[in-house]
Amino acid sequence: MDPTLISALAALVGALIGGMASLGSSWLTQWIQLSARNQERDQVRREALYTGFIAEASRLYGDALSHEKDGVLDMVQLYAMVARMRLISSAAVVTAAERTLDAVIDAYLSPNKSLRDLRLLMAEGRMNFLVDFSQAGRAELDR
Repeated sequence: MDPTLISALAALVGALIGGMASLGSSWLTQWIQLSARNQERDQVRREALYTGFIAEASRLYGDALSHEKDGVLDMVQLYAMVARMRLISSAAVVTAAERTLDAVIDAYLSPNKSLRDLRLLMAEGRMNFLVDFSQAGRAELDR
């Protein structure tokens, strides 16, 4: 074989390998950046959902302490948030959200509370109905 042909083929193969390596490196870099953006977007969505859930659960719990209701209309938004969590959150977060939902329902079904009753509930630590959810949500957001 002609030595100039071998040199030309070696240069061509070297350029081809270099181009493939460059293409692979660029693709990998873009994929990693896209993955990081998607993870950040998902975390922002989860954080907004958890914040909204805490606000709505707190509002309903406060309402439940002074009102007895059998209607479910006020609970629909909270149920919808738990359903959204089932799509994007871990089982630990969903379980904690369901326990929070149960606490709100139990508060609606129990007799109305006075300020004196609230002070007693706070002293007993029974007003911390969001602690498990907050801890599970924080653990998931910190991952």
